[in-house]
Amino acid sequence: MAEQLALRGVSDKTGSVLTPTSTYRLQITSQQDLFRAAELVPYLKRLGADWVYLSPVLRATSGSDHGYDVTDPTEIDPERGGADGLAALSAAAHDAGMGVVVDIVPNHQA
Repeated sequence: MAEQLALRGVSDKTGSVLTPTSTYRLQITSQQDLFRAAELVPYLKRLGADWVYLSPVLRATSGSDHGYDVTDPTEIDPERGGADGLAALSAAAHDAGMGVVVDIVPNHQA
């Protein structure tokens, strides 16, 4: 599921994939999880962002606030909202005509 969400681009009416022109970075933590990020989409849209840029969301060391200590690169971190949270954020962003970019930090595994 995560791979499908990551590969789903935002397209215009002609089917061309859109390129980010204005991103807003969100630090995803257990307190500021992916579900909360989904709730922020309308506000970010009003600010003029066209893409949401996320800190790492892959499973990290328990209690990690930054996510740069990935322990399982095949799973969206349940402490950050898990796959359901990413799906909720992706749906909210895409419904608003926005894209989602995720920092996957392949060089920062614990």
